[in-house]
Amino acid sequence: MTAVLVVVVVALLLAAWILAIANRLDRLHVRTDAAWAALDAALARRAVVVRALLDPALSAAASRAESATRAERESAENELSGLLGALDRSALAPALAAELADAEERVVLARRVHNDAVRDTLLQRRRRIVRWLRLSGTAPQPSYFEIAEPAAPSDAVMLTPRPSARVVLVDAEGRVLLFQGFDPARPQELFWFTVGGGVEDGEELRDTALREAFEETGVKLAPEQLVGPIWRRRAVFSFAGQTFDAEEWFFYASVDAFDVDTSGFNDVEEHSISAFRWWTAEELESTEDTVYPVQLAELLPALTAEWDGQTRPVR
Repeated sequence: MTAVLVVVVVALLLAAWILAIANRLDRLHVRTDAAWAALDAALARRAVVVRALLDPALSAAASRAESATRAERESAENELSGLLGALDRSALAPALAAELADAEERVVLARRVHNDAVRDTLLQRRRRIVRWLRLSGTAPQPSYFEIAEPAAPSDAVMLTPRPSARVVLVDAEGRVLLFQGFDPARPQELFWFTVGGGVEDGEELRDTALREAFEETGVKLAPEQLVGPIWRRRAVFSFAGQTFDAEEWFFYASVDAFDVDTSGFNDVEEHSISAFRWWTAEELESTEDTVYPVQLAELLPALTAEWDGQTRPVR
């Protein structure tokens, strides 16, 4: 009887612990949904204020941002931010300039609250007990909202152009090599990304792809092994306090299995890349981790087909 009682007590404690985790996860999802609603409202208010400026180009950009799908929203909002960054605010009526600055400040704050909520929810969803027992249920995985954020809301949004070449390295088993890294300013927000890096002055995209593949993995590709560029991705992101307007060109290369050699990492890569691994499409489809490009899971299986020569946009 004593043994049975101990088992029952342990089972009850375990059930209570799992229930507490499930309840916390549910609260985090509610918090994330509320944070997105607040961010959406802040963006909508900014659009309303922008239309009050009576500038046709700004009004059109605001309308595009409001009607954009979730997948296209970041790009549309960044377009509007860029136009606002070039706006001469000294010519605005003081009351209108103050209202615009207030609307922009609310967007900045709402975005930070939203991304903090997403971070906390993803951390909880990645716990082993949550994944093993599928405690997240059918709740969709939240995602960060990445838009340019000025140092002060009334300042111009300064974006640093960053063209880059990336390589989707796929082995004979159909697995893709990804690195895990983080922004030094936000080390708690981890994400996975493909091999590649920025284009140096006077360098061609294909040459960049070959150089980066060798520096980051130790594999020396022949130029004819690179297929593409197959994809093009535009994104705005912050890294170490600087905001970049990234234009990424993706090549594809099929390789035999090899041991990854990261001895060619530069200082930035050594301090911001924490891991690497080979991923299958199924693993990418089921992971709770953040992966860029976000469409990689659905696009990976089709890479073995012959390329039709078109460069397609991806997210």
